[in-house]
Amino acid sequence: MKAIIPVAGAGAKLRPHTYTQPKALIPIAGKTILSFIVDQLREAGITEFIFIVGYLGDKIQEYVNNMYPDLTTHFVYQNERQGTGHAIELTKNIVGTDEVFVTLGDTICEFDIKEVMASPYSMLGIKKVDDPRNFGVAEIGEDGFIEHVVEKPAIPKSNMALVGLYKIKESDFLFQCLHHLFSEGIKTYGEYNLTDALDCMIKRGAKFQPFKVKNWFDCGKKESLLESNATLLKKSGGNVVDGHEYKDTIIIPPVSIASGCDISNSIIGPNVAIGANTSIKHSIVRDSIIGSYTTLHEVVLDNSLIGSDASVKGLSRSLNIGDNTEIDFG
Repeated sequence: MKAIIPVAGAGAKLRPHTYTQPKALIPIAGKTILSFIVDQLREAGITEFIFIVGYLGDKIQEYVNNMYPDLTTHFVYQNERQGTGHAIELTKNIVGTDEVFVTLGDTICEFDIKEVMASPYSMLGIKKVDDPRNFGVAEIGEDGFIEHVVEKPAIPKSNMALVGLYKIKESDFLFQCLHHLFSEGIKTYGEYNLTDALDCMIKRGAKFQPFKVKNWFDCGKKESLLESNATLLKKSGGNVVDGHEYKDTIIIPPVSIASGCDISNSIIGPNVAIGANTSIKHSIVRDSIIGSYTTLHEVVLDNSLIGSDASVKGLSRSLNIGDNTEIDFG
């Protein structure tokens, strides 16, 4: 089985961070979004990966080659973004007739991957949501198989959202349906969509079983990224590199602090992830993600997302304030 991971998106909702960093390499809970995905699939025994890259694709390739030299990797460039269906079609010559596991490059999910791999059927990951109109939706029959999938329906007939996890056993069948979309010009919201190709497979007799994910971590925008960071840190307990002493500093778990950090006279946590070689002095940081090689001095940060190689310095004040006084520094 080969894994296909589309990571060509520009990540507009995470700007300004994605101006210089691909969305898949945004840090979260001491790792990158992409590392969570690759590590999960590698532990399940997948050793060959196809990355569909575009915007800042060279950074994705460099990161993967450095972090995972033991894997067999391919990089396919999607120069024109015409949808997930178009992206997957670009991998046809590499996939051949092998089974594939497709996972979107911004989807961190918890599920029993070994059980999914062992199933004799193709499978789609689903999770119940309150408002499925912004997702692909799966309609499940009485026999337990998926009868129909539709992308972002105006009037959903199901609240089971597709979470971006697809195990496909008949890849040749998939590419036939993708070709059908292209030849007939079938688009949804102006794009060739993978959901439409999957529905084509179902209509032509392919069997898809649903599998439920336990947790689905949204990394699409700042607020949800920070929330997912906190949840993942609580689940893992965080990680502070051994052998480091942080002078006159209070650490409130869970936190993740990478190697080479210089932290003093500060309060860190809870729910903070700090990248490597970052300097923090006389500061308070909570519920935040801080990149690598960044400097924080005399600042109070809450619910903040700070990139790498950044510098944030506060104002040092000497105050002599009498009774019944209110001051708002704004």
